[in-house]
Amino acid sequence: MIEDSDVREFAALFEDEYAHAILIHTSTKAMSAAELSEACDASISTVYRRIERLQEHDLLDERLQPDRDGHHYKTYAARLERVEIELVDGSFELDVTYRSDNAADRFTDLFEGLR
Repeated sequence: MIEDSDVREFAALFEDEYAHAILIHTSTKAMSAAELSEACDASISTVYRRIERLQEHDLLDERLQPDRDGHHYKTYAARLERVEIELVDGSFELDVTYRSDNAADRFTDLFEGLR
């Protein structure tokens, strides 16, 4: 459980339109910052700032994607599965459930990137 002091920080993060959109878009497939910039209609610097904030709370997984021309790039995938906020004995408790990291899926993504 995350204590009351972090509840406000998480709430502010989920309220931010760009952080919210990044989580939604990366919940179905891993996306690069450039793809997120286009999908969220945000500048690349805005996307990187939100990615950093989301990573501070372990809400985004970062993966290095190989490219045939030798220029590798990073993609981001949502790690968030569920958030529960509960009022217990005069304070809020936040329980965050993360998606499990599936090594087989990551290997498939890596292999498909090489084709």
